[in-house]
Amino acid sequence: MNEERKIVVEEVEAVSAPPRARVEDVESPSAKLERKRDYLDGFLQQKPADLAPGEPGGSIYDGVIAALKDIFDPEIPVNIYDLGLIYGVEVDPEGAVVVTMTLTTPHCPVAESMPGEVELRVGAVPGVRDAEVNLVWDPPWDPAKMSDEARLELGML
Repeated sequence: MNEERKIVVEEVEAVSAPPRARVEDVESPSAKLERKRDYLDGFLQQKPADLAPGEPGGSIYDGVIAALKDIFDPEIPVNIYDLGLIYGVEVDPEGAVVVTMTLTTPHCPVAESMPGEVELRVGAVPGVRDAEVNLVWDPPWDPAKMSDEARLELGML
């Protein structure tokens, strides 16, 4: 299987020079310093997608969170939301709200009255049909559940 291979050589007299690169849009130094159109302009001009009132960012949900931030623990000068006592807020499409919460300790002096106050305040939010509070002890509350604002208020940061 000895096949003979031939290399074909082509001789040329001259080769034309490649075309020169041209820069059409040259910016002047002053143009470089001018503020350019912000690439986020279009994005920032968009209106947010319509949120259901019960979703985070929706009117009912945000109203419930605001109501919870108005309730303060009597022994600690921090609201119960930033204190980390609220474990969950669920809003169904008909406006029924279920708040899952805990207290700092089962022996808390407001253990009997706090869930009732939460239910009354949440029930007063416009759009809420009825409110229910589930008081749970598991997982137990600990200071790690507090927001940074609460830690700052209590001098823990």
